[in-house]
Amino acid sequence: MSIHSPFHFTLLPIIVALGCQLSPAEEAPAKDVAKSDWIQLFNGKDLDGWTPKFAKHELGVNFRDTFKVVDGLLTVDYSNWDKFDGEFGHLFYKTPYSNYRLRSTYRFVGEQVKGGPGWALRNNGFMIHCQDPKTMTKNQDFPNSIEVQLLGGLGKGERGTLNICTPGTQLFWDGKLTKKHVIETGGPTFNGDQWVTVEIEVHGDKSIKHIVGDTIVCEYSKPQLDDGSPLTGGYISIQAETAPIEFKSIELLPLKE
Repeated sequence: MSIHSPFHFTLLPIIVALGCQLSPAEEAPAKDVAKSDWIQLFNGKDLDGWTPKFAKHELGVNFRDTFKVVDGLLTVDYSNWDKFDGEFGHLFYKTPYSNYRLRSTYRFVGEQVKGGPGWALRNNGFMIHCQDPKTMTKNQDFPNSIEVQLLGGLGKGERGTLNICTPGTQLFWDGKLTKKHVIETGGPTFNGDQWVTVEIEVHGDKSIKHIVGDTIVCEYSKPQLDDGSPLTGGYISIQAETAPIEFKSIELLPLKE
């Protein structure tokens, strides 16, 4: 999702002031859960269960074959693109969820496609509580959702992953309603093409946590549409925002309500 602030490449390291403090994960570590309890959203072979939606195109059109599986990795690939012209893309999983733990391992690779906006460099994200992709308009850039932003470091300075973006939405941050489009969480910076594993723990509209390792990067609540309607669940999607990326795994553990 977009970062419109000119200061987005320099994240504040003092995350307490943002209402979010790194702390040990309170739930039982996901690694202690039986492997069979996890649902593999990505099967490592093809895009079965996933549907693309690109701005300026109808639902189901995989524009320029951008989403694909290469060597067992779910890949956002721009090798068939000459230039980006606003065709923001999303790949939606078929099933909506409300209470779950999502875990994924990803890495940024290659070069940004020509014409991509500066904020989209090494930028992707998990869109959670998404609107049904069938309700998106043809030219809609982003689904109404909460974005758990995935950012890659730029080799200098801090550019932490696991920020929050709010396309068509808002939420309670530090106990108060905020309408900020971008919330910097002070997550860790990962430079280069290294693999990174993150988790998202979702309890409807009661609590959402961003986790890396055994550390909670942030926690917030009451996600809602801009009109105040609560978001208690929805679809999950990944993005195509001009930055090539590979996902080794995307898996989900259903949680009790």
